[in-house]
Amino acid sequence: MADNNLFTLKIITPDRVFYEGPVSMVEFNTTEGEIGIYKKHVPMTVIVNPGILTITEEEGTKEAALHAGFAEILQEEVVILAEIIEWPEEIDLDRAQAAKERAEERLRSKTPETDILRAETALQRALARIHVIK
Repeated sequence: MADNNLFTLKIITPDRVFYEGPVSMVEFNTTEGEIGIYKKHVPMTVIVNPGILTITEEEGTKEAALHAGFAEILQEEVVILAEIIEWPEEIDLDRAQAAKERAEERLRSKTPETDILRAETALQRALARIHVIK
């Protein structure tokens, strides 16, 4: 018997359909904070912030590093248009650690040339990648 609490989640990037299937919940960061979505959520469109995407399926949960994009939330379906999203096995831990260190150094130095917002975003992306692997 099918679970009546399931809805469809689609995650699309410029080069592939990253995920498509029935889920009971999805969680990710938005510009307004972290959001958790169940079936029959209030319809809305949100801007995705870098962080961890958690997918809850009947079999358990999966995590991915979600970097940026938009999400359309409907009562029976959520569609995330992601610039970049990665499963743990797609992430190079050494590269993520190096990116984290570079971003932290830029934030510490705070020279007039430092783009603070860009450095903070780079740090969020690196931390999401590291968290998903560990």
